[in-house]
Amino acid sequence: MDNLKNIQPIADFNWDEFEKGQSVCAVSRGEQEAAYDSTLNSIKENEVVEGTIAKIGKREVLVNVGFKSEGSISASEFRYNPDLKVGDKVDVFIESQEDKKGQLILSHRKARAAQSWERINEALEKDEVIQGYVKCRTKGGMIVDIFGIEAFLPGSQIDVRPIRDYDVYVDKTMEFKIVKINHEFRNVVVSHKVLIEAELEQQKAEIISKLEKGQILEGTVKNITSYGVFIDLGGVDGLVHITDLSWGRVGHPSEVVSLDQKLNVVILEFDDQKKRIALGLKQLMPHPWDNLDPNLKVGDKVKGKVVVMADYGAFVEIAPGVEGLVHVSEMSWTQHLRTAQDFLHVGDEVEAVILTLDREERKMSLGLKQLKEDPWAGIEQRFPVGSRHKARVRNFTNFGIFVEIEEGVDGLVHISDLSWTKKIKHPAEFTEVGAELEIQVLEIDKENRRLSLGHKQIEDNPWEVFETIFKVGSIHEGTVLESLDKGSVIGLPYGVEAFATPKHLVKQDGSHVAQGETLPFKVIEFNKDAKRIIVSHSRVFEDEQKAEARAAEKQERAEKQSRQDNTAAAVASNNAASERATLGDLDALASLKEKLS
Repeated sequence: MDNLKNIQPIADFNWDEFEKGQSVCAVSRGEQEAAYDSTLNSIKENEVVEGTIAKIGKREVLVNVGFKSEGSISASEFRYNPDLKVGDKVDVFIESQEDKKGQLILSHRKARAAQSWERINEALEKDEVIQGYVKCRTKGGMIVDIFGIEAFLPGSQIDVRPIRDYDVYVDKTMEFKIVKINHEFRNVVVSHKVLIEAELEQQKAEIISKLEKGQILEGTVKNITSYGVFIDLGGVDGLVHITDLSWGRVGHPSEVVSLDQKLNVVILEFDDQKKRIALGLKQLMPHPWDNLDPNLKVGDKVKGKVVVMADYGAFVEIAPGVEGLVHVSEMSWTQHLRTAQDFLHVGDEVEAVILTLDREERKMSLGLKQLKEDPWAGIEQRFPVGSRHKARVRNFTNFGIFVEIEEGVDGLVHISDLSWTKKIKHPAEFTEVGAELEIQVLEIDKENRRLSLGHKQIEDNPWEVFETIFKVGSIHEGTVLESLDKGSVIGLPYGVEAFATPKHLVKQDGSHVAQGETLPFKVIEFNKDAKRIIVSHSRVFEDEQKAEARAAEKQERAEKQSRQDNTAAAVASNNAASERATLGDLDALASLKEKLS
């Protein structure tokens, strides 16, 4: 073999004679074949070797690996490297030394894959920038060929700005950094954004160092969100909050600006450390309050549009950026405060009266009800004391009923003025909300906007008549309506209710009167002013017993007197007889005396 190393190829070697078996040199054919074979590499299948690009075609690339024939590789395996050229060194995988055509079969993709995980791990450890080929789109991002392995490029990691069209990146070779490897599932995540951010960080630091508050810059609308607009200031982003877009109300930033729009903004605040820049757009325009009509004053009428609703009121824009608040209490003369949504809605065109105006504080309050006449202005003429009307029940309290005679005119019917006869514990026992109720005006307090009303006054006071019917001592049929701790409520004729204490509810047999029983009751107290009647069932039989006892006692006294009278008569008769005998004796003695004389 050492001799073979010294054999050199013959420049003018005659192959035709060689094929005919003729000797063309001093070296034998066998020696020549051995010399030729020694110039070829010894390769094995399923082995990775280094080759040289010999030819680049549209469909295939020929690679010389030092074998007797060049190997063919599909051109698609080199799409990740658009700079590939003849003479470049590449790793290839020996799939087969000869196919049916006797050609060497190679694979660059398998060669890359065989070494890819080592190179990927190394790239992650060294934070290396690598090249990859974007193969296609997938859900949430792109598929990238890295060293022959498919890696995932999330949509958020393509660029620093949101990407609206992913397809423009397909079939492109880009630089990436590996950001995550999952060895268990053999997943690789790459990012192109980190490369851009690294460059931008340096640019941002330089730009921010030159920023000043109040500085006006030109920028491009990069992104629009519900809370504001991000502006690209040429390598650094700033945020125009939705409240700084316009002096007027803005429902969504897209109403004011559009994507890729160029506009001037002013720097409001910035943070060197966090690299946050607050921008303003409306600050470049004069404040609408400064352009407000100087002749506008309290009491003037203005027209506007409802832009914001709240429970407590509505904001009405009378000019772009100039708003006034209509409080719910200023929407209607009614005293029943409801939510503002019961009166107005966003978008309503309204006319209002200026109630307060503070140009320095840029505040204004408006009123709607002032466009209508105050219903309390002529209250004495429309609802004089003693007049009767129909009202609608608005709500209840423990002490009475609030009713509305007309919008803005309310009054109170006290619970004691609901009925002449019934003892009402709560107004709900008497009527219901929304019902119609006849009332009579009892008293007017115009200053405090209060009306004292009555319902029972619609009818005459029956207690004038009751005074003659339920006299003290009179007995009436009564029914126990309700039992209480201190006694019971007794229902008497004509709907009158009376009260009886427990001691007056004892029956003759010693038991107590039960609820629902109907028995005779005697009136023991009648108070017309207090509308109070006190009755007793016990007194009915107790008084009868007392009457019987008094009658028996009277009869006994009469009999005793009669006996006494008879005794006195007998004594008088005896005395008279004795008196007559004595007088006779006196006459005899006188006669005797006369005779003796």
